[in-house]
Amino acid sequence: MTALPGEEWLYGITPQPSRITAEMYQRLPEEISRAIEIVDGYVVFCEAPSPQHQLAARRLANLIERAVRAETRRAGTCLTVNIDVDLRLRDIPLLNRRPDVILYRCLDDGERLRAEHAQLVIEIVSPTSETTDEVDKLGEYARAGIPHYWIVRLDSTGVSVVERYRLDRATSQYKHVGTAMKDESGSVPALANPIPLTIDWDELAY
Repeated sequence: MTALPGEEWLYGITPQPSRITAEMYQRLPEEISRAIEIVDGYVVFCEAPSPQHQLAARRLANLIERAVRAETRRAGTCLTVNIDVDLRLRDIPLLNRRPDVILYRCLDDGERLRAEHAQLVIEIVSPTSETTDEVDKLGEYARAGIPHYWIVRLDSTGVSVVERYRLDRATSQYKHVGTAMKDESGSVPALANPIPLTIDWDELAY
């Protein structure tokens, strides 16, 4: 019988033998844990982000961090902004994501970043991550109780769209609360939640 194209590769796929526990994940070297996410105990390999993706994440984080400093002076809150860090959504079965950008309350030394600390999670959509960002993570972050979720889209010049979702705690689902789009008018949307913030498109350009 003649093998179908790609059949040898298909037969070479083997399932992950068992789920990874939180304890096993803790023992992984950092260079491995940084390259994967864990969904229901199973490894999901993260595609290396493009330079544009990384630049957009860093500039978003910088913009939010400036707003955080202003909010800290005004309200005395303690918030932190970070990129590409472990976020523990559930221990059993293990659900561990690495958001592109995350805003969370300050942690004590040695404290693990968990969903209850997070105020805002941002995912930047890439061609291979649309379903994951728009469906899978949308549901996971909502079920974990994270108050705000943004989906960010890029064009050839930088960040061009910010879709904003807010958690409806009665249903544990996100509701779309607005979409900010870069346009020719150069308008800069001013947002109130989760912190006062102005989206300056020029700051988010490549």
